[in-house]
Amino acid sequence: MELIRLTPRDLALSASLVGLLALLSWLLHLGVGRRLLIAAGRSAVQLMLLGMILKTLFAQTSLPLLGLMTLVMLAVAGYEVMARQQRRFRGLWGYGLGTTSMFLSSFTITLMALTLVVQVEPWYQPQYLIPLLGMLLGNTMSGVAIALDNLTRTAWEQRSRIEARLILGHTWQQAISSIRRDALRSGLIPIINAMTTAGIVALPGMMTGQILAGSPPMEAAKYQLMILLLIAAGSGLGSMAAVWGGSRRLFDERERLRLDRIAERRP
Repeated sequence: MELIRLTPRDLALSASLVGLLALLSWLLHLGVGRRLLIAAGRSAVQLMLLGMILKTLFAQTSLPLLGLMTLVMLAVAGYEVMARQQRRFRGLWGYGLGTTSMFLSSFTITLMALTLVVQVEPWYQPQYLIPLLGMLLGNTMSGVAIALDNLTRTAWEQRSRIEARLILGHTWQQAISSIRRDALRSGLIPIINAMTTAGIVALPGMMTGQILAGSPPMEAAKYQLMILLLIAAGSGLGSMAAVWGGSRRLFDERERLRLDRIAERRP
């Protein structure tokens, strides 16, 4: 089946629906119409730029250019993790904690998938590398951001309880153990929900795209299953690394609670 190409008119018709939603938001005084239009505009610019960049990368398969692009993706994801937290760590920790945890999880799992699962030659083929890394980074970013936000916010709210446990002789790990478990659970909930409803409530994005592009449905299903499993591993490992590093940062060398190391996000 030949791929049906979309025209600017087709995209304009789709955009008009978002414009209608923004108009309704303004009429109902929801206060999100402007943000909706800005988000739609940003997505349009970003996706069109990505399409042009990928066209260039697909033509030459340059490892240095691919490395630069993946670092840019990681840098933006790290900023988004920091921006989504109500209370974040001060200084470089606020940015570096999420970025490092995503690098250790997403990049490692992507490399493993390309070399051991898909076994593409060379392993840095942009057709496989960029989509896999993008999906892993995007979902891991959400899990890490939720887990860190839950950790710092709950530690702030329960600071008296944590300090009481420390006074009773508990170690810092024992004093924050329940908070750390809750933070990890919150980071894993989105991907668990996605895996639970995949194929029944929702048709996942990658599978939908492959089917629209003409791939056999069974092959699309297998690729989507692989992606879901990799995302689950990436989100889990990334959240664990971020929560462990963040919980350790909340205490100093003498195991005293140091909430002065986190700051509240300005409205």
